Amino acid sequence: MRTPRPARWIMISVLLVAVIGVQLVFPEGHPLRAATGGNAMIWLIVVSIGAVIWAYSRVISRLRTRTGVDKKKQSQPAGRSGSFSETELNRYARHITLREVGGAGQKALKNAKVLVVGAGGLGAPALQYLAAAGVGTIGVIDADIVENTNLHRQVIHKDASIGMPKVFSAQAEMEAQNPFVTVRPYHRRLDKGIAAELIAEYDLVLDGTDNFETRYLVNAICVQAGVPLISGALSQWEGQLSVFDPARGAPCYQCIFPQAPAAHLAPSCSEAGVIGPLPGVVGAMMAVEAVKLISGAGAPLRGQMVIYDALYGENRNIRITPRNDCPICAHTHA
Repeated sequence: MRTPRPARWIMISVLLVAVIGVQLVFPEGHPLRAATGGNAMIWLIVVSIGAVIWAYSRVISRLRTRTGVDKKKQSQPAGRSGSFSETELNRYARHITLREVGGAGQKALKNAKVLVVGAGGLGAPALQYLAAAGVGTIGVIDADIVENTNLHRQVIHKDASIGMPKVFSAQAEMEAQNPFVTVRPYHRRLDKGIAAELIAEYDLVLDGTDNFETRYLVNAICVQAGVPLISGALSQWEGQLSVFDPARGAPCYQCIFPQAPAAHLAPSCSEAGVIGPLPGVVGAMMAVEAVKLISGAGAPLRGQMVIYDALYGENRNIRITPRNDCPICAHTHA
């Protein structure tokens, strides 16, 4: 009949009401009632299903509005900066409904570039959750290969990945988890030759390395570039993390740890051991801090350090402040 869409729905509604009226008013066995189903319950079920579908479409429509997805632009390729496909919108719905994140926060995550230094104990869970959260571009740099002894704690790697470079093993798992993110693997050690150029490409850095040389290097370059650094560390049953961000009033890593401790005072995991789930706890907390920093939610751990004791189930939160004589960041507080 070439009627407008609203008029079509009005006609369908009138017809539906008339059919249900026939079922309720006419006596059982009446030809008109028999011709339209013979039972009002059938039509009431149809109405109920239609109501559920309509309600679901309204929820999706509101989510689309909150994320700025315009129905008129659906012909544009999904995945471009700031836009969401229907699948992404559904995937991140639990984020979008959070008042502190919302559509704007999820867009910020999609547009963000995060570098994770180390794809081991801390890097593994951080990478998994960053990818699942929808961080648009994730770089991961590590020179190691997957070994059998890694698998009790580095859960992003699988038994079949033994002998594979960790960055490629992590990339495969992240892309399998979320094909809407871009993973940039760097199978090499982070050194002075590439650190400044590489970190300058990213908005945020997560450091999950297990040696002080790399920690101090990452910290110095992040301070120089004004890039926030989320740093975590592990030892046996204890983990710690903080957000080092001198550009915004927080101390840097070297403010708190002016020099590396003697080797016997800070043994590696291979020497001292580490409980398997502990890296998952601290690495996931690092990912939470990253999401908060990117989306603007809550209060990041700037000027604070969380220390988690898994053996006794205790959390401590200590205040940390910049050092005026810090050789790395003192100039940022002048």
